[in-house]
Amino acid sequence: MISEKEKKDYYQALLAKDSTYDGIFFVGISSTGVFCHATCPARKPKYENCTFYETAEEALLSGYRPCKRCKPLSFPREIPPFVQKMVELVEENPEKRWKDQDFADLGIHSMTARRQFKKVYGMTFVQYARSRRMGIALKSIKNGEKRIDTQLDAGYDSPSGFYDAFSKIMGRNPKQSQEIKVLSADWIDTILGPMMSIADDEYLYLLEFVDRRGLEREIEHLRNRMNASIVPGKTKINEQIKNELALYFEKKLDEFQTPYLCLGSDFQKSVWQALTEIKRGETSSYKELAAKIGSPKGMRAVGNANGANQLAIIIPCHRVIQTDGSLGGYGGGVERKKWLLKHEREYLIR
Repeated sequence: MISEKEKKDYYQALLAKDSTYDGIFFVGISSTGVFCHATCPARKPKYENCTFYETAEEALLSGYRPCKRCKPLSFPREIPPFVQKMVELVEENPEKRWKDQDFADLGIHSMTARRQFKKVYGMTFVQYARSRRMGIALKSIKNGEKRIDTQLDAGYDSPSGFYDAFSKIMGRNPKQSQEIKVLSADWIDTILGPMMSIADDEYLYLLEFVDRRGLEREIEHLRNRMNASIVPGKTKINEQIKNELALYFEKKLDEFQTPYLCLGSDFQKSVWQALTEIKRGETSSYKELAAKIGSPKGMRAVGNANGANQLAIIIPCHRVIQTDGSLGGYGGGVERKKWLLKHEREYLIR
């Protein structure tokens, strides 16, 4: 996480066009909707309009598009024309899901295109396109649907491009069907980075860090499973989990009380139930968890169920570690897992 001092240092580097900071940070500029690198020649923004990121993907997931002047994704390397064309096509149609035939229509082999894209940008083309789609959707959640149109002026010629991109991920407009269920998605700023909650008036269905890999797939699974449209908004459940998370991070929450509903197989639900029984400040191994649910040889299946958990923190999959004591993986990132375990151990010495 970037500290306040680092933000101020980065801003001074931006003003000075200090080349020693190129690649160290990227800056998203809310007044224009673009992100840049440290030596961008464009007119400098006000400090209050700047958000600093450690990676380009973080900026993309926050809804910013790359600056056309400084080309932050590839600076200082030269960009092959067909790779630049791929970026332009994504910006023209960010909701598009690319197929091999699309590359063929450009006169290039799909594998060549993907390999060259990663070589230039340090991320796969699929990552780039996905990050733009998710960034568009998540930005609407953060800003609220009443403010969407004004936020889009810098990024699209018309609001329709935004809504097309958003609907690809979040589902159909609820006005299109009287039978479809409507779920509300809300943005939650936390000390570990932004999270997203999806809920109705009765239950919480999803709570995740917005940069979690696979989040788009989780949202699609939830939407299809419930035949739901997911729109920016707040319910009493969204508000309840936001308030409880604030207390949790302040070490003032004894237990989460937000009602939630888990969507999964009976086996997955048994694993998730066992996770909630691991006390705060303690850990369990995959082996111990498998034995507890009566499936001592099912460690791999337990691991898969653990990874399929859609309710971060409140169903504490971060409390499961390897048998040798190493942390193992975590959907929100190993550093967050380490932080959460330390945070919960400190609960015990309040």
